[in-house]
Amino acid sequence: MGRDAFPVVFDGHNDVLLRLGGPDGGGPGAFFERGDRGHLDLPRAREGGFGGGFFAVWIPSPREQTPAPGRTPGSLPPALDAAYALRRSMAATAMLFGIEDRSDGKFRVVRTAAELRRCLDEGVMPAVLHFEGADAIDTDLDALHVLYRAGLRSLGLVWGRPNAFAEGVAVHFRRSPDTGPGLTEAGRELVRACNDLRIMIDLSHLNERGFWDVAALTDAPLVASHSNAYALCPSSRNLTDPQLDAIAASDGMVGLNFAVNFLREDAARDASTPLDVMVRQIDHLVERVGIDGVGFGSDFDGVLISQEIGDVSGLPKLLSALGDRGYDDGALRKLAHENWVRVLRKTWGE
Repeated sequence: MGRDAFPVVFDGHNDVLLRLGGPDGGGPGAFFERGDRGHLDLPRAREGGFGGGFFAVWIPSPREQTPAPGRTPGSLPPALDAAYALRRSMAATAMLFGIEDRSDGKFRVVRTAAELRRCLDEGVMPAVLHFEGADAIDTDLDALHVLYRAGLRSLGLVWGRPNAFAEGVAVHFRRSPDTGPGLTEAGRELVRACNDLRIMIDLSHLNERGFWDVAALTDAPLVASHSNAYALCPSSRNLTDPQLDAIAASDGMVGLNFAVNFLREDAARDASTPLDVMVRQIDHLVERVGIDGVGFGSDFDGVLISQEIGDVSGLPKLLSALGDRGYDDGALRKLAHENWVRVLRKTWGE
């Protein structure tokens, strides 16, 4: 089946800004050149039917030698210095706007679901500015309001480290995500402020107590942009069935993370992982959350993915495998992008 037979994909998470900002990343201009490093650039995105997604601002700890989200199991890294976090966050955000400025109208940072939908229809790549961790946000929340004006529409309270608002979940095999304390009082205020501003709160990387604290506070759909099912891969980074049921009850959604160590039942970092493992995860997520509550959250440029996909140009292989499993055209459209548009429209109050 040809690429054109599949719906365009809007993806819940990528780390291309981190790669482009690295020592050999090439800066925003490199996004427009077909490369052989990493997973995502515009030419390969066009080949794979990748229409757009959430572009994450993630800050490596100062002494990390290989800054790669989610790769190293073990204890939590220490909290970041606030000034360092703000400086690095601003540089990554500028990278995103630099891509937009150089795109000749082919790439747009969007702030509404209507604008996102229009971009997908017109072949313009929509990008949602997402912060993967609130490390750069002060407890007075002044930065939150400034960032919202700049275009921030999605916020993960934490990555895999503590901050003033919550604690992330360290990656352990055969350990529950109930790994530490829940939200701080500042974290509760941050959730309320995000609800007021209609910023999407991303529950990926948040530990279980924090998840349930957000669920009790928020009036928005519960969303985990790049997480998988603990029942199939018992990594503390994944979501338990009760968490998935809560997401379903809130009319929220989950984006499938392509990281092989969050997909496999043995959590091995094995690039030979077959597509069927990904399909089984989708099956379980759909069973628990519903066909209207599942999408993709690839984590491109942040994790090791199956060599059967390889990079963003391989997305049609996953869609084909899902079609072979019995997902019809309507279901594939929902998984590919319609569910993300739906949940963002509801979250952003449109």
